Order: sequence, then structure tokens, then C-alpha cells
Amino acid sequence: MPATKFVTLNTGAIMPTVGLGTWKSAPGEVEHAVEYALKNGYTHIDTAAAYQNETEVGQGLKASGVARGSIFLTTKLNNPDQRAPLPALESSLSKLNTPYLDLWLMHWPAPMTKDMKADKEYDWLDTWKAMEDIYLAHGDKVKAIGVSNFSVEYLERLLKVARVVPAVNQIELHPSCPQDDVVEFCLKKGIILTAYSPLGSDNSPLLKNPVVNKIAEKYSVQPANILISLHANKPGHTVLPKSVTNARILNNAKIVDLTEEELTQLHKIDETHHFRACHPAWTGWGGLGFPDCK
Repeated sequence: MPATKFVTLNTGAIMPTVGLGTWKSAPGEVEHAVEYALKNGYTHIDTAAAYQNETEVGQGLKASGVARGSIFLTTKLNNPDQRAPLPALESSLSKLNTPYLDLWLMHWPAPMTKDMKADKEYDWLDTWKAMEDIYLAHGDKVKAIGVSNFSVEYLERLLKVARVVPAVNQIELHPSCPQDDVVEFCLKKGIILTAYSPLGSDNSPLLKNPVVNKIAEKYSVQPANILISLHANKPGHTVLPKSVTNARILNNAKIVDLTEEELTQLHKIDETHHFRACHPAWTGWGGLGFPDCK
């Protein structure tokens, strides 16, 4: 199927397929990246309280001059704020200088204390219930809620009690971390997948992969464009390439239509060698019971 420019959430809202990711984008750089991206065709910006750059992202939103209604904005609830999500939401709105979020995600199913230790006396399901309450009572502030870094095990537990099915599950996705079981589960449940780290990592070996490079040569684009386009060519997927460099921000927006054969070739890369760029291995939580990327 051809690449898509938008997907439809289970709320009926339209979400742009390609967004600007801001993980590891430092203050002093990220505000310009957001401003530049919005001035050059991007309409989807993703950040998180844990990134510690919401204020600068908000500055970039304002400096762009793009109307707020034309921007799809996502941020995430930080792990130490799971016991008090409403104040955390208000803080994010204030820092981003926006009256509402298009999407608010639980960043990890891992409540933590303020000193970043595992808060094992608190159940993340209570956080989801509180997020549901906020969404249902404050639709003017939160247009959709979802999750991030959820495996099938965590999604199944959530859906047993959920009043609101998550609109999105944002997870690491690339040919060396395909997470096929999560993808299949989410598509069946009508949950949109958002791929972060679509290139694998900084200086990723995927950028030198012969399959990726051969397809890139065919379409006269960079290897990164193929890895980003992989998700834009899949139903129910969005993708977050990250950069603070003008040329790369522009280049990352170039999406190509891939053939079914090319999608299959990309999916078969590194069938025996998988890796994560972001592994859940905090003190006290271990790997959260996540399986390897496969």
C-alpha cells in the first residue's frame, strides 16, 4: 500500500504520520528544531516531561507562527508523577504554553518516586484510571490518551479494566526491533502504533545495511528515508524521526512508496540479531518483564 500522510485515531482525530521527535534534543537546540520543522511542513511534534525540554518545545511552537489548531502535539506523563497526574498535566500545559494536548501518554508502566526509585507500592493501572478521569472530565485539555513502551502483557492487563482504549502505543520500532507481537495486538485493538528510534540509534548499523542502501539508491534518497518510510507504508503506524539539524529535518520528511517486496526485505533484516536503543532497565524495575525485540 502507498505511504500515508495521516492516520485516524479511535477518537476520530487525525494524526499526521510523520512527526518530529525530541528525545535527547537539548534546550538551546530543540526550540529551533521545532520552529524550523513547523515552518517547513511538519504538523506533528512529540515531547515528554522526562525529556526536560517542554518549555523550549513550547517556545518553538510559538516562534513558528503556525496556528495551534494546525499542530498535533503529544507529551507524556513522567514516571515520578504517576500518583498525581493532574498537576503533572497542568505543568506540561504551562511549560508548552498551550491550552490543550492532542495526545497525552503514560510514558512507561513504571511508577517511580521523586528520587527515581521504583514505586512498587503503587499500581500503574491506577494512573491509567486517573488519566481516563481527566480525559473524560477535561476534554478541552486532553483530546486523546494513550500509552508508551507497553508490551502485550501490559496492554492485556490494561484492557481488562479500561473504560478508554488507548489511542496510541508509542514504542521502539525498526528492523532490528520489530516487536511483531505488539504490532499485531495493537492493530487488532484499533490502537495506533507510533515508532520512536526508527533508525535504530545514533550511528545505527541499519544506516549501512546493504538492503536499506540498495532500496535508497533505487529511490534516490538517503537510507534514513527508507527506514522512516517503512512505517509510513504500514497501516496504523506513525513515526518520529528526531533531529536538530535543518537539513536532516527537511530530509526526514521525504517519504517514498515502498513495494510489498521491499517491505518484506526490510522486515527480514537482522532476523537473528535484535537490539533496543532504549531498554527499560532502571534500578528496581529491571526489564519490566519485556521480551527481547523480536
